[in-house]
Amino acid sequence: MAEKKSGERPHDPKFPEKFLEFMRSGWGPSELEVAELEQAPYCARRREAVSAAFPGETIIVPTGAEKVRANDTHFRFRAGSDFAWLTGDLDPEGVLVLHPTGAGHEAVLYRRPRKGTDSDEFFRSAKYGELWIGRKNSLAEAATLLGVECRDVEGLAGVLDGLRRSQVRVLRGIDPAIDARFEAEEAEGRALTRDAELAAVLSELRLTKDPWELAQLQDAIDATVRGFEDVARVLPSTGSVSERLIEGVFGMRARVEGNGIGYDSIVGAGAHATTLHWITNDGRTTPGELILMDMGVEGHHLYTADITRTLPVSGAFTPLQRQVYEIVHASQQAGMDVIKPGTEFQEIHRTCMRVLAEGLADLGVLPVSVDEALDKDSLVYRRWTLHGFGHMLGLDVHDCAASRPEHYYRGRVEENYVLTVEPGLYFQANDELVPEELRGIGIRIEDDVRVTAEGCENLSAALPRSADDVEQWLAAQRESPPRLP
Repeated sequence: MAEKKSGERPHDPKFPEKFLEFMRSGWGPSELEVAELEQAPYCARRREAVSAAFPGETIIVPTGAEKVRANDTHFRFRAGSDFAWLTGDLDPEGVLVLHPTGAGHEAVLYRRPRKGTDSDEFFRSAKYGELWIGRKNSLAEAATLLGVECRDVEGLAGVLDGLRRSQVRVLRGIDPAIDARFEAEEAEGRALTRDAELAAVLSELRLTKDPWELAQLQDAIDATVRGFEDVARVLPSTGSVSERLIEGVFGMRARVEGNGIGYDSIVGAGAHATTLHWITNDGRTTPGELILMDMGVEGHHLYTADITRTLPVSGAFTPLQRQVYEIVHASQQAGMDVIKPGTEFQEIHRTCMRVLAEGLADLGVLPVSVDEALDKDSLVYRRWTLHGFGHMLGLDVHDCAASRPEHYYRGRVEENYVLTVEPGLYFQANDELVPEELRGIGIRIEDDVRVTAEGCENLSAALPRSADDVEQWLAAQRESPPRLP
């Protein structure tokens, strides 16, 4: 049996030789003028930081490949975050290797070369052929764009075969073929394995955002604000629309202005707002109820926003809705007020949670005192809050998650960290421990903030937060016509 060529499918036709010869001829040049990307110098500095952390060791960071969605169709590829941070390359199947040298490391990006009209892949491969997927960069073009040496990934196996496991660190869980080449290490006690330490260091280096990253985040946030405006303009104060209509309207903005959505949009009308990760989005809005929308645009370079707003469908909060909303808003503001370089992450959490617990006491649902509820051996208030105050934000919506606790959850925030502040209160529709009028109310307010030298900057401040401002903003949007991005 003939060996199947890369990218071929079982049902691909077996063309006659005359057709193949015809397809191999008559093609003109397809040249591109390329220049180094704006982010390339930043990526080089990031690689230098990784090199300094692991002198004398080989560092391997893959991006992964397309994943099958159904049969021979694939999900749209999304580059690995650490790989993208280090290279700026968003194509699949690349592997960055930092080869140790006497002076540090030589960075080499192994990636698929462009195969143009001199290869049958050009017209035969639905996965790689340029007639199917468009013009790709050659190795030389990619090297110019990215500012790093690029070599054919086909030669990577020979390079890896000559490496000793004790001198290699691999970012695992991204590329099964790379993982299989290097046996996973066993953790000793509470210590991280060498590979886990690499993942942790990469995460920790990504905590501080450089100027280019901050600009990417602001672009994604600004697009997200416009997406919320789009949604408000199609949200009727009377009648009803589906949650999926809202999801789709926002998704159009995300796809036009960015790479797409940064995560599945949460659109919770009425009691659906009490389900934290409600992404089924098969409900409908009802006047008099609230709608919670947690959505974010992922920009062209993969940095994502993460914003939540809870709106009164009819245009005005009821007195009880307003009371709950103002508790959540006060909690969020209190958390923002304590953020500055050196503030413990847990202090922000405790600050937000105390305000929520005090609000729950005011609502008459807290079964114990506020101090008892907040005690680490109790935490009964969390029945109605469920999650923490927020998380880091960047290339991932839950960014830098592999960081060691002492650098993140048990550490301190520092200048140019970007994080969300997103307290919420959720009263389930079947919760018999709260008054009936509270059941089915879910409210979260989430903004994206940068730690500054003096405090913090709300990067998503263009979307109003207070109850009065939200009502006025919603009214103003409804007076404006729907728009295309």
